[in-house]
Amino acid sequence: MREQVDRRAFLSRLGVAVGTAALGTASVDVAAPHPAGAAEPPRGQVPGTPVKFGHITFMSGPGAVLGEQSWKGHLLAVEEINAEGGFLGKRKIETMVSDESAGPDANVKELRRMKLSAGIDWFTGIIAVNNQIAIAKVAEELKLPTFMTEGCGDMLFETVVPNPHYVFASNNILSADGVSSAIMVGRYWPQVRKIAHLHPDYGFGRFMHAHFNVAIEKLLPGTQIVSEGWPKLFERDFIPHITKIISAKPDLLYTSLWGGDYIGFYKQALRFGLFDKMKVCASTAFAIPPNALGKDHPEGLIAGVHSNYHFSHPPGGQWPLNRQFVQRFNNRWKEFPTIAAESAYTGMYFIKAAVEKANRMLGGWPDPEAIIAMLEGLSLAAPAGYVHIRSDHRAFKDVVVGFSKNLPQYPYPVWDPDRVVTIPIQKVTAPPDWPKPGQGHNDMSATYNWIKTSWPKVSG
Repeated sequence: MREQVDRRAFLSRLGVAVGTAALGTASVDVAAPHPAGAAEPPRGQVPGTPVKFGHITFMSGPGAVLGEQSWKGHLLAVEEINAEGGFLGKRKIETMVSDESAGPDANVKELRRMKLSAGIDWFTGIIAVNNQIAIAKVAEELKLPTFMTEGCGDMLFETVVPNPHYVFASNNILSADGVSSAIMVGRYWPQVRKIAHLHPDYGFGRFMHAHFNVAIEKLLPGTQIVSEGWPKLFERDFIPHITKIISAKPDLLYTSLWGGDYIGFYKQALRFGLFDKMKVCASTAFAIPPNALGKDHPEGLIAGVHSNYHFSHPPGGQWPLNRQFVQRFNNRWKEFPTIAAESAYTGMYFIKAAVEKANRMLGGWPDPEAIIAMLEGLSLAAPAGYVHIRSDHRAFKDVVVGFSKNLPQYPYPVWDPDRVVTIPIQKVTAPPDWPKPGQGHNDMSATYNWIKTSWPKVSG
């Protein structure tokens, strides 16, 4: 019989903690402008020609709720770096931007145009998982250094590009999102027995569904799925799904609807009293700009941020980098940043730090291979906290999740400051050397297999 342990003891073993993880101080590069006069002069001769970037993100349609923030985070970093003279104080950044809404085939065509005709040196951006998959394969083929705003799909570096060289990803992976949602339910709502699911019908939603389920089976054995809904991405009418969920009488609804889809869902669900009838865990509810949500948004939901970042956390008194970033972003754009803004911003500073490290080591302007070598294993103090690029090219940070609450100082819902939970990322994702799909198992991801085979079923 497989080991069975107490739920509280197991959650403690996972490092689940209310509040901010200990940030401390560390000697790492910082994702922020240099203080005046603090930048080191470069070694050797550096040309004055611009460095060309391409950035594809959602600029129209429901996805623009996330995509426009990616562009704004990228552009804020570019403006700050260019104000210091550009990379190494010599090479300013120029970025061309295109709309991701056209879909995978059109995005691949645009990427090829950017590289082969416009001559970009680096590529950034991309939100949706299906577009990540399409772009990653072609970026490797074109030998185009790429730092994705999202890059969240587990499959990206497990099966699509299993040995990435040119492509990096700046967000925690999908499995971390589904697993941390299950942990939150197991910690705060252990009485849940009947579960309904509602997810967008593509890779993103399928991964969220599967990883929540494999974790909840360990944390709350005996739960039952009573309803599943799979609306197409950018659906407008959620009423059939809402009525189906309510009729199933679940204790919990778990949903990964994002962007405009989540806004449409919660507005329509209010009319049917859904939030009064069940607990709700919405893993990407607060991944969109807070001003896109109204005061009508229900309180007490587990409101996730795609397991990555919320503008209110870490608190400014504990982590000034975040307070300063939020102030600069708000001054520039008159809104607060989301995960897409923070990760796009941090991605640019990762590239900047790698360029500076390569210059200090080699002198002159480093070639792409030298910059890539410096990115591998690099750590950065960013608005979200410490971020580290693993050997598999994923930039990971600790997971944060919170509960929705209306506070008088904000005209929209934010996190309840007394119920923000931090989980060490290494406790909810498989180690980088864990077998990938096709390496002794056919599970959806390394993390799925890791949880299935190594986590105990808990009790209590």
